Amino acid sequence: MANIKSAKKRIATNEKKNLENRSAKSKVNTEVKKFKAAIAANEIALAEELLNVVFSELDSAAGSSVMHKNKAARNKAKLSKMLHDAKNKK
Repeated sequence: MANIKSAKKRIATNEKKNLENRSAKSKVNTEVKKFKAAIAANEIALAEELLNVVFSELDSAAGSSVMHKNKAARNKAKLSKMLHDAKNKK
C-alpha cells in the first residue's frame, strides 16, 4: 500500500479508469456476440443493423484510447468480411 498521498490518489484514479475501460470493452464484446449470433442464425438484415452498432462501439473505444485504433480497424474489417461472406453464401 502506498504511503504518499499522491500515490494513494493515483491508485484511486487508476481503479476508476480500469472500471470505465472494462465497461467499454464489455460493451464492444457484447455487440460483437450479438452480431455473430445473427450471422449464425442467417439473419442478414439484423446483422447489417448490428454491424453499424458494433462499428459505433469500436470507434468509441478507439477514440477514448480503450482500444488501439488499428485493432478497431482490424475488427471492423473482419466483421465486414463475415457479413459479406454470409450474404454471398445464399
